[in-house]
Amino acid sequence: MSQGNIAVPDIPDPFIHEVACPIRDILDRVGNKWSVQIILAVIQQPIRFTELERGIPGISRRMLTLTLRNLERDGLLVRTVFPTVPPKVEYTATGIARELYEPLEAMAAWARRHRDTIDTARVAYDERAARD
Repeated sequence: MSQGNIAVPDIPDPFIHEVACPIRDILDRVGNKWSVQIILAVIQQPIRFTELERGIPGISRRMLTLTLRNLERDGLLVRTVFPTVPPKVEYTATGIARELYEPLEAMAAWARRHRDTIDTARVAYDERAARD
């Protein structure tokens, strides 16, 4: 640690640690970019794997599979396999996933409102950093 920054504690605030640590893995799961898009899609209606794959730009088949498995493991999605040839697999949001709709939509609205301000701040920061 630099000598000029002696006010920064070496140990994190115990309150922050007590509150953040038990829920960090859950927030990491529901807050990552792929999970948010999947949850918002599945909340609207049951959806098939291929529809998700086509509807989420940039997601690889492997990442979609892993994210769906993790969301199912966490109880946010239900995976239903229909006995057809070829098999039809559909994903449905659970009640706890549906509770996420308002907070996720609020965060998306906040991001849309502040996108230009954040972009401007990033450009200014990068310019200052390049000069330093």
